[in-house]
Amino acid sequence: MSQDAAAVNDEPLLVLANVESAYGPIRAIRGVSLKVQRGQIATVLGSNGAGKTTILKTISGIIDPRKGQVLFQGQDITARDPAEIVRRGLSHVPEGREVFPLLSVRDNLLMGAYTRSDRDAVASDMETVFAYFPILRERAGQDAGLLSGGQQQMLAISRALMARPELILLDEPSLGLSPKLTKEIFEIVVRINRERGTTILLVEQNANMALNAADYGYVLENGRIVMEDSCERLREKDDIREFYLGMKDAGVRGERRWKKKKNWR
Repeated sequence: MSQDAAAVNDEPLLVLANVESAYGPIRAIRGVSLKVQRGQIATVLGSNGAGKTTILKTISGIIDPRKGQVLFQGQDITARDPAEIVRRGLSHVPEGREVFPLLSVRDNLLMGAYTRSDRDAVASDMETVFAYFPILRERAGQDAGLLSGGQQQMLAISRALMARPELILLDEPSLGLSPKLTKEIFEIVVRINRERGTTILLVEQNANMALNAADYGYVLENGRIVMEDSCERLREKDDIREFYLGMKDAGVRGERRWKKKKNWR
């Protein structure tokens, strides 16, 4: 490999630099900076309302940031049109799944490939997603709105894969699902990353699942990144163990949770 090629591979696939986004007068994220390396699963942890979804919407062009810059594959995509961002190789699986309910499962998948003209490869990719989620093959002719919540989540992820993205933004895939279905979907997400090399930025309230699936993690509080590290090291940090994984050391068992202070403040 040439030095130039090595430098490209070492360059982060996604960079957010001091990004600030708002809903009217309310600042949702404040000076957020993060990087996602190519081939990695990165996760953003945080409670409800911390700003996790806003980060993904800002990256995919749904929200224009007030400040900062978003770089994807070394190119500035800040406030670009969402359709252009998809064509550049970035797919967004939104919170709440948002399938096309009156279209069949198969047509939903084809909608994911609308930017492509390579019909044979599209057909091959559809077979690949059916292999990941066999229930979708069984329901291929059924309206997507008639699927269960878990099946709709499978369909939303598969629709994103049909675009052959370099990066998937995955927003709360466990939302409203049973622990069994959540485990199944996270296992497939890891397989997609390992087998296809697809980079994934995951935002998730289920910190235990996210930290076990991802390589690198960021902790978001009140719109700011307050901690980052490899997921292996984050799992061992006392604050993460107590405030996100629900684990306490025996010595602080009697101490009220809301009186403890996080070390990152």
